[in-house]
Amino acid sequence: MIKIMVFNVTMIMTNCYLLTDEKSGKMAVVDPGGKSDKLISKINKSGGKLEYVILTHGHYDHIGYSKQLADMFGAKVICPRKTQSFLNDNVLNHSAFHPDFGEIKPYKADVLLDDGDTFTLGETEIKFIETPGHTEDSGCYLFDNILISGDTLFCESYGRTDLPTGNDEQMIDSIKRLKNLDGNPDVLPGHGMLSNLEHERKFNPLMRRL
Repeated sequence: MIKIMVFNVTMIMTNCYLLTDEKSGKMAVVDPGGKSDKLISKINKSGGKLEYVILTHGHYDHIGYSKQLADMFGAKVICPRKTQSFLNDNVLNHSAFHPDFGEIKPYKADVLLDDGDTFTLGETEIKFIETPGHTEDSGCYLFDNILISGDTLFCESYGRTDLPTGNDEQMIDSIKRLKNLDGNPDVLPGHGMLSNLEHERKFNPLMRRL
């Protein structure tokens, strides 16, 4: 069983998630776009067993503190395979257009995921689902009746497609794919309010049309 805490990071309030396997105490952080002293303190107070830094896609507000946090705790960075190009390019990750945010130094992720790949945190299997549209590298993570949706699916909304590598048709396909997932997992988006998939099936304007 995984316990989840939410930390808001960056000036645009990115949802950064701390996942903790309650049995082993092993932890993972999803989308640390900026430094959070509260998050770092919580990891340390919980034993410092940070196994992974997990990325949903390569925009600056989701990757900005990923390498620093991974190095701090000796964790591995896990991300979609196509995210590697964003880690190496400040135009693609959009930090070049936000000089107040600071430079993101290129680095190589430890584990690159393809659609359907899985990995484990403690005894919990986490599945990666490719969901391009917001960016070509966007993806979601499914486990324990939880869907971490990044900037693909928001509460009653979905990610913008007008930034580099965004694509309207791919977004439609990705939202349809999420709609057709089994059950009613809780939806943990990259920004804004949490939701669940049944709510989105009923009230998300794009999902309702599909």
